[in-house]
Amino acid sequence: MDEHDRTASLISPTKLAQDKRGRPASSSAWLDRMAADAGHQHVRHIGEMSAALRDRLGPRDDEPLRADLVRLAEALPRLDFGLLQARGFMARLSGKSRTAGAEFAQQHDTIDAAAQALAPRVQALGTQAEPAGGDRTLLEFELEFHALDKVIDQAARWLQDMRSQLGTRQVAGGDEAASNQLQDDIVRCELLAARLEALRALSSTAQQVHAQVRAVAARRASLVQMLRRDLAKDLGDWRKRISPLADAARSGQTPAFSLEGAMDCHRDLQLIIKQAITERSQLQTQELALAEGLQALAAHKPAA
Repeated sequence: MDEHDRTASLISPTKLAQDKRGRPASSSAWLDRMAADAGHQHVRHIGEMSAALRDRLGPRDDEPLRADLVRLAEALPRLDFGLLQARGFMARLSGKSRTAGAEFAQQHDTIDAAAQALAPRVQALGTQAEPAGGDRTLLEFELEFHALDKVIDQAARWLQDMRSQLGTRQVAGGDEAASNQLQDDIVRCELLAARLEALRALSSTAQQVHAQVRAVAARRASLVQMLRRDLAKDLGDWRKRISPLADAARSGQTPAFSLEGAMDCHRDLQLIIKQAITERSQLQTQELALAEGLQALAAHKPAA
C-alpha cells in the first residue's frame, strides 16, 4: 500500500465525499492536509453537541429554591412541643396555658408560611423537564468520541508504519529528489503526530465530560424526585399532624391525643429538608465541574 492509500485510509470514502472544501492541486498537499485534518468532522460534531449539552445541563439559577429550603430548615427546629405539655390546673387558671398555646400556634404558622413559599418552587421543577432529544444528543456525543478514537487508532497505525519506512529509507539513502521526498514525509509524520496528540487530548476530555453529564443529569433527576415526591408527602403528613395541634393550642384546648406521632412526623420533615439542601449543594458542585469540563473541551477544540 503506498503513502497515498495509507493516508486516505484515515477517512472513509463517505467522509471523503462529504469533504466539500476541495482537494489541493498536488497529492503532497492533499496528504499534508489529511495528516493535519484527520477526524476534523468528528471534532466539529463534538463541538456542536458539547454546546447543546452546555445549554441543557449548565448551572441553573436556583438561589430562590435554596433560600426557601434554608428558611424552612431554620424554622422547623423552633417548633417547641414542650409548650403543649404544661396543661395543669394552675396553668389554666393563670392563663399560661393559653399563652403557651398561642406561642406554639405562632411557631406553626411561621413554618407553614415557609412551606407555602417553597411549594411553588418545587412545582416549578416539573416544568424543567429535559428537552426532547436530550438523551439522543448525549448518545450522539458518545458515538462521536468513540468514532474519533477509531480515527486515532487508525492514524497511529499509519504513523507507526510510515516511521518504520522512513527509517529504512534513511539507511538506504538516495539522490536529491529522494532526499527531498524523505524530508517531506518526515514533516508529514510530525504533522500527524501533533494532530494525534491534540485528538487524544480532545477525546479524553470528551469522555470525562460525558461522565460528568450523566452524573449531573442523574443527580438533578434525583433532586427533582425528592422534592416533588418525598418532600411533598412529608409536608402533607406534617400538616395533617401538626395543624390540628396548632388550632387546638390557638384556642387554649388540650390536645386529645399523644404528641409522639406528631413529633416523629416533624422530625421526618426536618430530615428530608436537610437531605434536599445537601443534594442541592452536591448538584451545584457537579454542575460547576461540568462547566469546567466543557470549558476545557472548548479549549482543546481549536488545537484539534
